[in-house]
Amino acid sequence: MSGRGKTAVVAVGGNSLIVDAEHQSIPDQYKAAAQSSQYVADMVEAGVTVILTHGNGPQVGFILRRSGLAKGVVPEVPVDYADADTQGAIGYMFQRSLHNEFKRRRLARKVVTVVTQVLVDRDDPALANPSKPIGGYMEEDVARSLARDFGWVVKEDAGRGWRRVVGSPKPRRIIELDVIRSLAAEGCIVIACGGGGIPVVEDAGGALEGLEAVIDKDFVSALLAHQIDADLLVVSTGVEKVAINFNRPDQRWLERIGLAEAKRLLAEGHFPAGSMGPKVEAIISFLAHGGERRAIITNPPNLGRALSGAAGTHITPD
Repeated sequence: MSGRGKTAVVAVGGNSLIVDAEHQSIPDQYKAAAQSSQYVADMVEAGVTVILTHGNGPQVGFILRRSGLAKGVVPEVPVDYADADTQGAIGYMFQRSLHNEFKRRRLARKVVTVVTQVLVDRDDPALANPSKPIGGYMEEDVARSLARDFGWVVKEDAGRGWRRVVGSPKPRRIIELDVIRSLAAEGCIVIACGGGGIPVVEDAGGALEGLEAVIDKDFVSALLAHQIDADLLVVSTGVEKVAINFNRPDQRWLERIGLAEAKRLLAEGHFPAGSMGPKVEAIISFLAHGGERRAIITNPPNLGRALSGAAGTHITPD
């Protein structure tokens, strides 16, 4: 599949900016963003107009933990403000690094970050059942201590450690959609819906109010890709391809599957809720609308190669 003339929404995880526990500083995160920007630039150089989305779980967690430690000294930061904060900060990292990468390649493309609000349902049951991890991994005793001190809800996260969790409602409408669409139509590389967007609810008069929650960035990326009629949704993750029976003797890497097979494998439990599940579910929601749409799951170094079919798991409408 050639990328020439395509529009793609590319979703990059917030964890991709943190290589390991020894490299969590802002300069370390910028270096990681600059590395990922090279791979995004490969797509742009192939003729793709990219709308970049990103996660923010670790970064929001850092902000809220600093806020908790400073409790009583400075005002606490609500989660929706932390969402907005990280949209600007991470957007700046990508905006600067993409600008520099385009300049190095002599590509005349402009980059802009849109701080994005996303409407959710005030009665979404996820708000009463916190499940979305934010922040770094912790030992159980540390997590329980922070929960006791700051009123957090903490849960064990897929065998990797303990993390704070907050409500994660489904996205319903992207408030700044027309702005994003217009900028992309002008050829800008847009960074939008960072961290899944800032969750807001609407009153009877149309006024917006922020919520103490976060939205899954893969779900909002799929919604954005659908609403701007993107040709391609690319979900970046830590592996080059998706596997079934992962880490078992009968493990099998998936190169190309159709929508019906993706639905079947998801229903059979091959994609865990805390790992590949939301990514596949988001892609299914994007492809379910029909047309010539495609989706790819791959890791950042293979973004460019994935366009030609040389890497990644490619999911088609059938």
